[in-house]
Amino acid sequence: MNIIAFMETLYLTHPACRLHEMGRWHPECPERLDAIADQMLASGIMSYVQEREAPAATAEQICRVHTPQYVQSLRDRSPRAGYEALDPDTSMNAHTFEAALHAAGAAVAAVDAVMAGEAATAFCAVRPPGHHALADRAMGFCFFNNVAIAARHAIEAHGLERVAVVDFDVHHGNGTEQAFAGDERVLMCSFFQHPFYPHSGAEGQAPNMVNVPVPAFTAGPAVREVVRERWLPRLEAHRPQLLLVSAGFDAHREDDMAQLALTEADYHWITGQVVEVAARHAGGRVVSTLEGGYSLSALGRSAVAHVRALAKL
Repeated sequence: MNIIAFMETLYLTHPACRLHEMGRWHPECPERLDAIADQMLASGIMSYVQEREAPAATAEQICRVHTPQYVQSLRDRSPRAGYEALDPDTSMNAHTFEAALHAAGAAVAAVDAVMAGEAATAFCAVRPPGHHALADRAMGFCFFNNVAIAARHAIEAHGLERVAVVDFDVHHGNGTEQAFAGDERVLMCSFFQHPFYPHSGAEGQAPNMVNVPVPAFTAGPAVREVVRERWLPRLEAHRPQLLLVSAGFDAHREDDMAQLALTEADYHWITGQVVEVAARHAGGRVVSTLEGGYSLSALGRSAVAHVRALAKL
């Protein structure tokens, strides 16, 4: 196929994702998407990806992970103006519910696209993030668990028997673990700073969880060893038919929301390992969705490194 007919990587986003905001002081801000878009353009990589506008997720898709009562409560609590606080860190404005629908919808649409062979990989540049969202509760800047909704969609709508979720955000993806703990169809691999918010994941793991706590100030070489020694053997044994990525870039050494010390090169390397597993077992299929990352320059550079590896550039 020529490059006009087929591009390796899709890039999904939606204007609503920039309208959600939780106050000028809040680190999970609309400028995060601007930082990624600016670096994607400056790097020239936008010429090598296919950009699409993300649809809204349906109630059926969301309720594979979240309770109908919770979804309705978010709709009911959406303010017409100002903010509605759901917890000390997580608030809604008039656009939050729509943004969350499109963030989840991007992940679902990306799964559909790679399963249809329209691209091999996809990156969803969306917000709000998702991996802390529980079945019946928003938390940690998250409302709907985008990656969990995508995984359930892959299983329920596409009939996949083995899916893997890779989470390299600096915080443990407690919502994703809640959704899949004990479900043999889904293998979750992550590392995260510990002890640290949300103070979970280090103990009592289900057999399908490979969640590796690492101490503050851990840098790239130690994280690469975790991937090589802990993640890769389990991923090879699981033989996933699709790999999903919770792509948080807040473990970067310039991000002052945490104390790990990764660089863009580490994100490129980790992503490359995921792509290689996908090539062996999943027909190359990888869907990634944005989680954290709050140092805007580091976020943009890291996202470009991630997309370069997804696109095999």
